[in-house]
Amino acid sequence: MGTEDKRPTVEFSPTLLDESSEKKIVDSAQEIIPEWKYQITFRGLIVSALLGTLFCVIAHKLNLSAGIIPSLNVAAGLLGFFFVKSWTTFIEGFGFSTRAFTRQENTVIQTCVVACYGIACSDYPGNRAEDVKNPGLSWMTGFLFVVSFLGLFSVLPLRKVMLMDYKLTYPSGSATATLINSFHTTTGAVTARKQVSCLGKYLSLSFIWSCFKWFFSGSENSCGFDRFPSLGLTLYKNTFYFDFSATYVGCGLICPHIVNCSVLFGAILSWGILWPLISTRAGDWYPSGLGKHDFKGLYGYKVFIAISLILGDGFYNLMKIIVLTVKVLFNTARQQDLPVIKDSEVSGSQLEKEKRDEVFLKDKIPTSFATSGYVVGTDGGVLAGLAACGVMMSIVSTAADLMQDFKTGYLTLSSAKSMFASQVVGTAMGCIIAPLTFWMYWTAFKVGSPDSVYKAPYAVIYREMAILAVEGFSELPKHCLSLCYVFFVAALVLNLLRDQIPSTVSRFIPIPMAMAVPFYIGAYFAIDMFVGTVILFVWERTNKKDSEDYAGAVASGLICGDGIWTIPSAILSILRIDPPICMYFRPAVDSL
Repeated sequence: MGTEDKRPTVEFSPTLLDESSEKKIVDSAQEIIPEWKYQITFRGLIVSALLGTLFCVIAHKLNLSAGIIPSLNVAAGLLGFFFVKSWTTFIEGFGFSTRAFTRQENTVIQTCVVACYGIACSDYPGNRAEDVKNPGLSWMTGFLFVVSFLGLFSVLPLRKVMLMDYKLTYPSGSATATLINSFHTTTGAVTARKQVSCLGKYLSLSFIWSCFKWFFSGSENSCGFDRFPSLGLTLYKNTFYFDFSATYVGCGLICPHIVNCSVLFGAILSWGILWPLISTRAGDWYPSGLGKHDFKGLYGYKVFIAISLILGDGFYNLMKIIVLTVKVLFNTARQQDLPVIKDSEVSGSQLEKEKRDEVFLKDKIPTSFATSGYVVGTDGGVLAGLAACGVMMSIVSTAADLMQDFKTGYLTLSSAKSMFASQVVGTAMGCIIAPLTFWMYWTAFKVGSPDSVYKAPYAVIYREMAILAVEGFSELPKHCLSLCYVFFVAALVLNLLRDQIPSTVSRFIPIPMAMAVPFYIGAYFAIDMFVGTVILFVWERTNKKDSEDYAGAVASGLICGDGIWTIPSAILSILRIDPPICMYFRPAVDSL
């Protein structure tokens, strides 16, 4: 017994080819392409909501601790494939027929999940004591609903130009499409099952390890393995220690080697050299006896020098984009100036390319609808500056995610309309789920405290930039502005060198943006990420094929397992249940 799905589909067949320009094309497998509204399914939305919640928890954990969030698109596609395949197998085991799980539905789920957890990547900035807007569920949810959809509309008119005319690569979107396409082949499905098994194994190990660590972490996570002086007590005082974090080791497995090495280089430069030197100037450059989190002391140097590196990196890349854009507009050979894919790289044949073009353009989104989201207003002051920052971050983030997802949809023969609809649904989910998961952290942990695991580093940076814009440079400690100029210029020079000298050398030059992160946070997570990159490096040298197939699954498992443990950990904290053991270390002489 069972029900057979009779909903209409659009089928492309070679027999429909004629000499006219209206061609309907299909590959040799006679693939049936569902209409856009049937690419969005109820089961897909349920899976998207579940994975979106999990990824929001993970994104908050990463964003509030180190501020580095690797792309989880591949994990979203893989887990989406696993859950729907498991569901269909379970239903069919009872004799019911189910709708075929297509790569288009897989792409829609991945898009929805990414849109949902992308909202969680937005910061909820803090403010000065006299200029406060504390987090609240109602205003955060309303704010997100107001601003989160603007970015979606801003890039809609550009989708054809960017993907089909310029053929921009969008590496993350292309990689995700390649993975999803491989899932829906015979050999790819076998590999996907092995990847899911690998992810599940390391997720379980990571969860169990995080649970084990909790028993030794004491009150407010003040001791335990997270405070283990693995490199000695002297280096521990300067935050150089391995804290056994599965999350950051997983980040090290996902992030490129140059990013991990840049983070470690920034940690050595700041916590190994710069801060110890500046601390010897206490009483001269800044008043001695200040609290360790007073912005008029050493803490101010840490935050504002990190800001200068980030601004220098951002300014250089902004100018680079403007220059490239101008060159494209006035250069007849414009495609040579952009990262493009040649037609031979887009598909195996011109036939397949035409098929992708037709599917992508078939379901049109009206231009009037696409341009309706270009209106926004603002006000002045520190709070307004932070609000404007939140608006711009949201617009840029959602716009970038949507273009990556359009690229994925284009390469998986998914409708542009279903891509946009799933992005809208995922964004709406995120506007509800992200504040709720953030509120869990806000209630259970000391978010934003410099002594907390969840320092909210970028919230502090955004806040100080807003205050600096209002009050000027008079608030900075002595020589801080000069050092900021030096590091701003250094960021420009490093980026220029990376672009101008041969790649054989430039690939070893650190990335300023990555260098800046540990300046304020500390060196411990840089050690963890470097351990991850060393593991990956050795793995690539011993078995490159396995590392390519399973490194992402291992990393996702480590990150997800640690992220899932955050939920019971937060519940225990809310219930005021502290770990039973506090494991800490001290010099042997203190015990005499």
